[in-house]
Amino acid sequence: MAVRSFLIAGALLAASIPALAGNDVAPRRIVLASTIQTAAALPAPVLRGHVDITDEVVRIGDLVDNAGDAAQVAIYRSPNPGTTGSLLATQVLDVLRAHQVIGVETHGIRNVAVTRLARTLEPDDVELRIAVALEHRNGLGDAKNLQLTFDKDFTAIHLDAANNGAINPMVTRFDPRNGRFDVTLEVGNDSGAAPARLRFTGVAVETVEAAVLARDVDRNAQLKFSDIVMERRPKAEVGHDAASRDHAVGMQMRRQMRAGQALHGADLTRPDLVQRDEAVTLIYQAAGIYLTVRGQATEAGTEGDIVTVLNLQSKRTVSGVVVGRGQVSVSPITPVAPRKLASAEPAAAATAPVSAQSGTPTSSKAE
Repeated sequence: MAVRSFLIAGALLAASIPALAGNDVAPRRIVLASTIQTAAALPAPVLRGHVDITDEVVRIGDLVDNAGDAAQVAIYRSPNPGTTGSLLATQVLDVLRAHQVIGVETHGIRNVAVTRLARTLEPDDVELRIAVALEHRNGLGDAKNLQLTFDKDFTAIHLDAANNGAINPMVTRFDPRNGRFDVTLEVGNDSGAAPARLRFTGVAVETVEAAVLARDVDRNAQLKFSDIVMERRPKAEVGHDAASRDHAVGMQMRRQMRAGQALHGADLTRPDLVQRDEAVTLIYQAAGIYLTVRGQATEAGTEGDIVTVLNLQSKRTVSGVVVGRGQVSVSPITPVAPRKLASAEPAAAATAPVSAQSGTPTSSKAE
C-alpha cells in the first residue's frame, strides 16, 4: 500500500515537471521575439556626409540620422560662423560608440563636413551703411559722394545666423576738422539675445566728378576727347570750379598742365581762331558790298575778340573782329552827321516883337 502511494506521488510529480517547464520557457520566447521585432522596426542610424548647423555645439542628432534618445547629446564644438570644419568618419564613430550609439551605417563616407551657418556682411554693404549714416552730417554731402578709408582693413564679417534683424547705426560721430568718423552699427536678432554691435573708425572725404588730364598738355593746346578722363576727386581739391568733360573738349589751355591734374574753368578758354603772324582774310561788308582782302594777324584771338591785322595790299594796320577760323571782319566807318550850332542871339531878343517903324524891339510892358 505504501509502495503504491509513492508510485502515485512520483507519477504526479513527473507529470507536473513538463507543465512547469512549459510555463517558464514560453514567456521568455515571447519577450525575445518582441525585442527582435522592435529592433527591426527602428531604422538604423545613418552617418551624414555634410551638416549645416547654427548652434555653438554639434550634437549627435546633427551628425546621425535616426539617433534616437542620444540625438541631443553634444559631442563637438561648432566651427566659427561662416566656416566649415572636417571630421574623420572613424573618429566620429568612436565618439558615437562611447555614447552607446552603435551599428551606424556610413555608406562609404570617410569625412564629415560641418558648416556653421552665418549672416555675412560684405565690405561694400558695410561701407554703404556707414556712408548713409554720415550723409549730410556736419557739412558732408550725399552718401554716394563719400569716400571712406577705414583704420583697419576688413573682409566679409560673419555673424551668428540668429542675427537676422535690421542693421541700424547706434552711434555716429564725424569731425569736419580732420574728416574722422566713429560709427557703431547694431545688428538685431529674433532670438531675444543681445544684438551684435560693430564699431568702425576712419576718415570720410566728400568727392566730386572731375575732368582729369590723361596726358601732359602745353599752353594754347586744344583738348581732344581722348585727352580727358573722368575721376572722382576730393571736393576740397577740385573746389567749385570743376570743369566737365563736355565743357573741356575743344577748349584751349591757358597754361601748361601735367597728366593727372584736374581741370578747372579758369584753366580753359575758347580756342584761338586767329593766330599771331597767321595769314587771314579781311572781310569788308556793307549794304550791297562784300569785299575780301588778304591780311596778316599781328595778335591771336578767339571768336568775338578784336585784333589788329596788317592789310597786305595797303600796308596799313586795321582793327577787326574775329568771326571764324582765319577770318576778321572790318566794319565800315559810319559818317557822323555834324551837330547844329546854337544861335548866338539871346532867346528873349529872338522872340521879342519888332516895331514896324523903327525896327527895334518893343517892350510888352505897359508904359
